[in-house]
Amino acid sequence: MKTTVLPAVLLSVLLAACAKPTARTSAAARAVAAVQDSIVGTVTYRERLALPPGAVLRVQLQDVSKQGAPATVVAETTVAAQGRPVPLTFALAYDTLRIDPTNTYAVQASIESEGQRLLANAAAYPVITRGNAKRVQMMLRRTAE
Repeated sequence: MKTTVLPAVLLSVLLAACAKPTARTSAAARAVAAVQDSIVGTVTYRERLALPPGAVLRVQLQDVSKQGAPATVVAETTVAAQGRPVPLTFALAYDTLRIDPTNTYAVQASIESEGQRLLANAAAYPVITRGNAKRVQMMLRRTAE
């Protein structure tokens, strides 16, 4: 009787031990599967404008799939202009798990200073899905004052 109880107890202990790591493992597997990728590009403008010393370039990856609804921000980065001439370069990292291959994504860029938007893109710059690249060359225009 002792020999049949011991294997049963060991088996139940092993099953219990395996059950807890499975929940952790799936979370760990999701974390590992969260692959970072990036969109790289340049931003320029035609206006004869010297950027103020504190100007920053703000770039967002947006899900623009829903017509008539506000875009959902998937990722964002800010780059200090630091008096550099255009074109300004950027690399926008994003989590690939947040990308739905059936959705449409676009990059939005603006140059801001002291909370005011000075320049922004007027045209759409689609990226990632539907055959679009992950490299963009963006043209910004002066915003209405």
